[in-house]
Amino acid sequence: MQQVTIVGLGLIGASIGLGLRRWATDGGQRTSPFRIVGFDIELLHQNEAKRIKAVDRTTWTLAEALEGADLIVVATPPSAVPEVFTTIAEHAPDGAVVTDTCSTKAAVMRWASEFLPARLHFVGGHPMAGKTQSIEGADADLFRGAVWVITPSLTASQQAIETVLGMVQALGAEPRFLDPEEHDSYVAAISHLPFLLSVTLMQVTSSDVAWREMRQLAAGGFRDTTRLALGSPQMYRDICATNAPAILRWLDRAIGELQQLRDLIADGSEQALAELRETFERARDARAEWAVLERRPGEPPQETASELSQLSVGQHLQQLFLGGLVGRRRPEKEQGGRKPTGKH
Repeated sequence: MQQVTIVGLGLIGASIGLGLRRWATDGGQRTSPFRIVGFDIELLHQNEAKRIKAVDRTTWTLAEALEGADLIVVATPPSAVPEVFTTIAEHAPDGAVVTDTCSTKAAVMRWASEFLPARLHFVGGHPMAGKTQSIEGADADLFRGAVWVITPSLTASQQAIETVLGMVQALGAEPRFLDPEEHDSYVAAISHLPFLLSVTLMQVTSSDVAWREMRQLAAGGFRDTTRLALGSPQMYRDICATNAPAILRWLDRAIGELQQLRDLIADGSEQALAELRETFERARDARAEWAVLERRPGEPPQETASELSQLSVGQHLQQLFLGGLVGRRRPEKEQGGRKPTGKH
């Protein structure tokens, strides 16, 4: 039986466990084709993950969780990754596939190159899905229809990439290959900047002397705009630390736009108000166009649909996920004495 080890049992890690468990069940197999082992430094997270059956078992130490692992999913905050990679390098079996779910990729890819030995296969990943909750919000459907960015290391084997692709599709997500720096620039705009703007609005209003009265009037618009401020302070601190150049570029552009809006409002002339309206119209039209073009949840891109048409979904997942795991060479004692070389 193959083993999936999930390191970090918050919202993302626990949801991966739930999603994989349901995929195995929906496949009609009488027994699961793999076991899921979980580890988290928070004992409460471990206990909750076992209670909701996101994992089969948990361990006291990360080293124990890595024993016998075929696929290792690192779902921790970015700041924990170097230490986790160091432990993986020491205790993971030869040939294990390692992936992650961090919101920034360039730093993680650099750490993988620095800490993980050639005998392991690293494929970076980032699911573009989430909530402001932790494990209490874990959901087997969290990734359904979401884009899952894939950034393989230069030394990752084809089999390792297929294993991660299989996991992603088993969770109902859509894999998308991106360059790490390109990824970081994009998410700085569409994920990290919205959080910072949400924090800014919350800070500006809640620090005002009239907040006690003001908050009684706040309704849907304020609630929607400030929702992201509920996100994990530790996670976003790590994001800002590991993606500062890209975030600063988009922050500067946002500050410039706000300054332009301020200047137009302060001007108050007919021409300024006309420009203000044109700005609002452009933003409205761009938002409406994006909403129309956005795919329905779970609808694959055209190229993916044509590829999947060659196989049933069950066959495709079986070949990618189980094939990637089962097909990889096992340790020496299971391969007639032939020792893995660790080469990719």
